[in-house]
Amino acid sequence: MNFYAKATVLFLLGASNTLAFAPFNLWWLPYISFSLWFYLHHISEGKHFKLAWCFAFGYFGAGISWVHVSIADHGGLPLVVSIGMMVALCSYLAVFFASAIWVTNKYISKRLWPLVIPFAWLLIEWCRAHFLTGFPWLSIGYSQLHGGLTGWLPIVGEVGVSAFLILITLSIGQNFRIQKNTIGVKVNGLNSIVLFVLFIASSWVLNQYHWATLNGESKLVTMVQGNIEQTMRWVPEQDLPTMNKYLALTEAHWNSDIIIWPEAAIPKLEIKAVDFLAALDLKARDSDTALITGIVDYQYANDKIYNSLLSLGNNENGQSTLPYRYGHNNRFSKHHLLPIGEFVPFQSVLRELAPIFDLPMSSFSRGDYVQRNLASNGLKMAPAICFEIAFPKQILANLFDDTDLIVTVSNDAWFGNSHGPHQHLEIAQVRAKEFGLPVLRATNNGLTAFIDHRGNIQKQATQFEASTITQKVSLVSGYTPYRRLGNIPIYAFFGLLFIVAILIQRKPANSI
Repeated sequence: MNFYAKATVLFLLGASNTLAFAPFNLWWLPYISFSLWFYLHHISEGKHFKLAWCFAFGYFGAGISWVHVSIADHGGLPLVVSIGMMVALCSYLAVFFASAIWVTNKYISKRLWPLVIPFAWLLIEWCRAHFLTGFPWLSIGYSQLHGGLTGWLPIVGEVGVSAFLILITLSIGQNFRIQKNTIGVKVNGLNSIVLFVLFIASSWVLNQYHWATLNGESKLVTMVQGNIEQTMRWVPEQDLPTMNKYLALTEAHWNSDIIIWPEAAIPKLEIKAVDFLAALDLKARDSDTALITGIVDYQYANDKIYNSLLSLGNNENGQSTLPYRYGHNNRFSKHHLLPIGEFVPFQSVLRELAPIFDLPMSSFSRGDYVQRNLASNGLKMAPAICFEIAFPKQILANLFDDTDLIVTVSNDAWFGNSHGPHQHLEIAQVRAKEFGLPVLRATNNGLTAFIDHRGNIQKQATQFEASTITQKVSLVSGYTPYRRLGNIPIYAFFGLLFIVAILIQRKPANSI
């Protein structure tokens, strides 16, 4: 098989992995596609960077194709330019995968790859999650939410599950062969299949154990999905109709313990919506409830602007406190900003090039990495706005001993009827299972959902419809191992394997 044939096959194998994630959920597919990817590397003598890049380009090109919806529909760019930007983004992301394979091949014997590449994978995925603020979307471990390694999520997290999957598929790709000879059929690499079976079986066993258990307490929660068109969200004339719509949808639910509106549900700047917020706060306190809402806070004094969440009404211990005032501390300001959408690197240059670099609300300031939990009617909630939910380390840093649950709000109207919002919901489900905490996910147009502490969806609003959903949320006690230790054990384990491989590599061949 020549290079171009291999490149084409690898591109298609990479693209097929989109089906492993929501909404398709073919969790078993990566075990085939990744094994074949590593097999083709094993039989290839060169061009490993290019071959790995082709696989990764297909992986991201299909997997995050939903980004094109926001660029094409809201970026104000010609189709050919928006496609070019997508190609550039996917090409950039593909470099991470390709670099891990290229560096490993350059310095490590192929027979030692299973000891080295999982650790290299952890490193390149860390880089992808941090460089230029990071874009960790489509990490392969998310495909296992309902799959063969799901029981490991509360122990090693999505990061660890990704490394396990790489170890398994690399072992299969390098070792498993079925060969015919004069005697009959010879099967090589059965140890790889044994490794696969052991991981799947242990995952099933682990999944039967409940690291966090129901403690008998519950709260009645209502989430409101306004379904506001993206093109109308920052039109000044639509401010009052939007706020009235949210009030109307909420009217029948003031008996809930907590009400949640999504990201930037109130389209006016906070400083200009003080009267509305004060009235909302009063209504919530009079109704013996709490209301959480997204809003943009522009601080004229220091020229900073924050994407924020406010908690109004009852807060500490379910008791009404002082009325709302601008600047009160029961709030959260988004830390992890989305490139282009919320901040523009090199903005003095880029804003002159195209409308997409000058979108409304694309110059936010960054909130602190660690902030206090929102206090809402006696509950403590760890907040995450939009794609912050894709950063487990940040979520973990904001989980305290008295944290009751995770609340995440978003506006996925940017991505239309694509698989992007489904992947976003899947990420939130994985966070719930990792940390053993319920997750409340409120969005503008879907997918709004209640997620229990084991990552299961309890109730979900219909996408692209204005609606409310109400659910009794059961609280839990107990910690998952991942919540206690984070990524330390998985980095230590694969780091040790990496050191063993280096020692073997340096040992003279005749002494082995």
